Amino acid sequence: MLDIAGGTGDIAFRLLDYCTLINHDPHSRIIVSDINPSMLSVGRKRSLTTPYAHSNRLEWLEADAESLPSTIPSNSIDLYTIAFGIRNFTHPSLALREAFRVLKPGGVFACLEFSHITSPLPAPLGAFNPLAAGLMNGVYKRWGFGAIPLLGQLVAGDRDSYQYLVESIEKWKTQKEFRDMIADAGFLIPGGGGEDGDQKGWEDLTGGVAAIHRGVKPLV
Repeated sequence: MLDIAGGTGDIAFRLLDYCTLINHDPHSRIIVSDINPSMLSVGRKRSLTTPYAHSNRLEWLEADAESLPSTIPSNSIDLYTIAFGIRNFTHPSLALREAFRVLKPGGVFACLEFSHITSPLPAPLGAFNPLAAGLMNGVYKRWGFGAIPLLGQLVAGDRDSYQYLVESIEKWKTQKEFRDMIADAGFLIPGGGGEDGDQKGWEDLTGGVAAIHRGVKPLV
């Protein structure tokens, strides 16, 4: 497995726990890659509280997701994960093509990222309603641009980082646009994410505040 932009280790530790406790696979391995060495340092320290710190199941790699090193060969990875990272890349399409390259045929690309409001209530409580979704989206944006930077300033003393957060979410692709980017990189898009055919290929969380996207590398 390969977890990109995962320097703190949160996703990697949970994946290894799942493999060990649920799949009963004590041999699964994961590479945690991040372009930021400071984040990798945080992850290494946090790993000391896990069973994986001194095992061969966990590896740390400082690398650019848009141009992964030769230490990750083509067709070598079963699962590529990235959470709340790809919207910050300079060229997300290059990262997607690198994901496609390193995955084995049949391998899975899985991405959790902030997205755009599509429903005022999570399914199945609320069916898709464009008017209600638009209203909710307006309220969400107003709260995001007004409250989140202020909270960042009050709690963390860092307004600029939280201002960037809300601006990067606003500029990021819609669910359909990102789904199409994944397909353009060569992935097959699995069905899912709701009964609406337009939602094929992703799963909205909290009405679209975030979304899970998946792609599968073809077998041939």
